[in-house]
Amino acid sequence: MSLSRLFEIRPYRVTDRARVRDLCCETGFLGKPIDPVFEDRELFADYLTAFYTDWEPESSLVLVVDGKICGYLMGSRQFFKQWVYGIFQNGWLFFRGAWRYAGYSAASKKFVRWIVRTAWKEVPPAPRRVAHFHINLLPEARQLSTSRALVDAFLGYLHDHGERRVYGQMVVFDGRRGVKLFERYGFKVINKAEITKYQDIYPSSVYLCTVMKDLEESRKLYANG
Repeated sequence: MSLSRLFEIRPYRVTDRARVRDLCCETGFLGKPIDPVFEDRELFADYLTAFYTDWEPESSLVLVVDGKICGYLMGSRQFFKQWVYGIFQNGWLFFRGAWRYAGYSAASKKFVRWIVRTAWKEVPPAPRRVAHFHINLLPEARQLSTSRALVDAFLGYLHDHGERRVYGQMVVFDGRRGVKLFERYGFKVINKAEITKYQDIYPSSVYLCTVMKDLEESRKLYANG
């Protein structure tokens, strides 16, 4: 039976929190488990998911396949709330990471040093006061039908709440998610930066692209949708 007949897109629930955090870590290294890069799954999941699950859960969706969550889309419409949250969260994460640093593996220590010294310089600029999202799927759930359903549901949610634009920051490697693909879906690449943290463990260059879509032109994933 095809996956397209089995999957469901539904709003995030509080009971999904542990599963979403696990998925974040299972896909954190270019779609694979983050462990070879950074062993502290608790801090990694806190950094990437805690705001969305704990402070703006209404803007998140999950992909359910055969009763199991196999992916999620997390987004935000509340720029100021996330900005304030980030100030306190970053300080708290830094304190916790520093406290645990001595017990980390060499790979994890290197990741922490990259975060402190370099990461902020490699994140491309993003528009302010604009809704945003990121999406993660397990390998077996990565199909056009599932990705499109997740994004379309979120774009519809934004449109219904009066949002005019949305952006995402997408990891690009091995030719995945090129400019033409983004344009096909009605997104424009507005910034791009190379991410160096994978250089020693991944053979190709990895980039982070900021892409944006005008929801007044189309509220669907396809540009003419």
